Amino acid sequence: MAEQSGTTSGSGRFENFGRRVDEQVENAVPRIEEDLKKLIAWLNDEVVPEVRRSSSKGLRTAAEQLERLAAHLDRRGGSGM
Repeated sequence: MAEQSGTTSGSGRFENFGRRVDEQVENAVPRIEEDLKKLIAWLNDEVVPEVRRSSSKGLRTAAEQLERLAAHLDRRGGSGM
């Protein structure tokens, strides 16, 4: 019988540990949600506009290069078609 009470005591400690972990996670969830909202706002306000600016600059650079290529092909007398 001593083994059984030791086992019960061990599982009781485990249950208490589990409850404490659940409590800590439950207390952390609102903070995590708030941090995620801030992260999403930062991405939308700071990162996305910069990516768009960089993308449009990249497209302009590509367009300039294509214009140069087209002019080069025109000078050579061939359009490739």
